[in-house]
Amino acid sequence: MNTVTEQISGSVSSAGRLARLGLAMRRYRVTILVVQWVIVLSYLALVAIPAFLPLPPDKAHIWNNLTRFAQFAFWGIWWPFVILSIMALGRVWCGVLCPEGALTEWVSKYGLGRGIPRWMKWGGWPFVAFVMTTVLGQMTSIYEYPKPALLILGGSTIAAIAVGLIWGREKRVWCKHLCPVSGVFGLLAKIAPVHFKVDQSAWDTAPSGHRTSRLHVVNCAPLINIRRMESASDCHMCGRCAGERDAVQLTLRSPGAEIISKPDTPENRAKEMDLWPARLLVFGMLGVALGAFQWSASPWLVTVKQIAAGWLIDHEVWWPLKESGHWWLLTYYPEANDVFTWLDGGLLLTYIAVETLVVGGWVWGWLRLTGALTGLPWQRLAQTLIPFAGFSVFVGLSMLTTSQLAGEGVLVSWAHVARIALLVISALWGASLAWRMAKRNCTMAAIGISMATVLPLAAWSTQFFVW
Repeated sequence: MNTVTEQISGSVSSAGRLARLGLAMRRYRVTILVVQWVIVLSYLALVAIPAFLPLPPDKAHIWNNLTRFAQFAFWGIWWPFVILSIMALGRVWCGVLCPEGALTEWVSKYGLGRGIPRWMKWGGWPFVAFVMTTVLGQMTSIYEYPKPALLILGGSTIAAIAVGLIWGREKRVWCKHLCPVSGVFGLLAKIAPVHFKVDQSAWDTAPSGHRTSRLHVVNCAPLINIRRMESASDCHMCGRCAGERDAVQLTLRSPGAEIISKPDTPENRAKEMDLWPARLLVFGMLGVALGAFQWSASPWLVTVKQIAAGWLIDHEVWWPLKESGHWWLLTYYPEANDVFTWLDGGLLLTYIAVETLVVGGWVWGWLRLTGALTGLPWQRLAQTLIPFAGFSVFVGLSMLTTSQLAGEGVLVSWAHVARIALLVISALWGASLAWRMAKRNCTMAAIGISMATVLPLAAWSTQFFVW
């Protein structure tokens, strides 16, 4: 009886270079596990150790202070380029590198193995988790201090481990249903030019010698029905199913193929009716995230704070001007002269909420109007904005990169011009996807999507060139 390795090797001669890479990912699974555990240990050290160290002095640098290094590693390098990697390579980060995914899957081997409860399958959890972690991160200044990083990143990791210990067996239940960034990654993976393609007819007609699942059952940790997989959204790109029944292959595709030429299947029609991914894109990535990136630079917030503080003083209402005293709720670092009052926290929440409603509402309104004119569901049209939303998040995170480099004396004078150019190009990309998606009123579809990006572009331009 042939082994899985022999069957995989037999198909290499007819596969391309990318397909051979996919097969190698399956063959060298142990190597991937070693890489995952190296990242797990590095992640735990960078998150946990700085939280118990004194705050770095003013003269500390990235190369001589662990806290500064950890901040640059997480917010200057790690997260911006994770976003780019998802758009370029699909969810390779999730399947090969993510420490939370590795931990939750590993502990699930030894857990209770209970079935996934119905409440956990609610489609709104990725949206809720994304908003909560983003807002809490801003309130506690996660980009500047290690304790909030331990609270939010470490708390997320502990929750992932707890879910793995209770539900699922050798599965990534946390990643599937509750991870705060899983929804964002699922959206961005739709435009990745690299994916694992499944040939259903080849799967069904494979001779008995190729039914490798009888010899070695593929453990699809993110709980995907591999035979019916048509989208890259949920696939973690781990390579475990590569070559299965000679029907699964790592291959290239057009970056917009999944969005504009989605097969008309009952599963896809059901997904089109799922509003939560569209809400996450419109009100999360283009609303909450934009407000989170902009509030600290906004002179409008300073003006409103001065007016509000004056009114409170005139009316002798003192409690909003007091400090919370809780670093885990609002920024509280007296030793660094950085303390939020209740007024600061309230205005921060208000600013993010208003920007979410204004910008998100603008985008949503144009999507609804465009949908009415083209006959397409607005939530499907929203997918044409994935490139713009993805690069918007990347641009926001990249500002942390350049600000940290500026603190080290490295100035990137061309950064804002490059950022706005990237956003404009991604907006045009979205308009072209809408043009190709619409079967009637193609021009109106492209105009509608272009108009949807006008207000977010104006908000970014204001921050780059006015404030």
